[in-house]
Amino acid sequence: MIYNLHVHLLVHYPPKVALSKLVNSLKGVSSRRLRQEFEPHVRRHLWGGRFWSGSYFAASCGGAPLTIVKQYIRQQQRPT
Repeated sequence: MIYNLHVHLLVHYPPKVALSKLVNSLKGVSSRRLRQEFEPHVRRHLWGGRFWSGSYFAASCGGAPLTIVKQYIRQQQRPT
């Protein structure tokens, strides 16, 4: 069984940080932490030994109230 995990994050970060570096850091740290805690289960569901795919999507929401953005994220479909 292969899982397709889709994650929404609301992140505030310094403009000096490159988005690609931020995403790679988040993926790297989360992968290590999840492997440490759930290694036997995680190993069965990896994509060629990788926890995350190499791709990502990012969008800005400048001007939108944070309450609206948070509401949007909370309303996204959750895994069953």
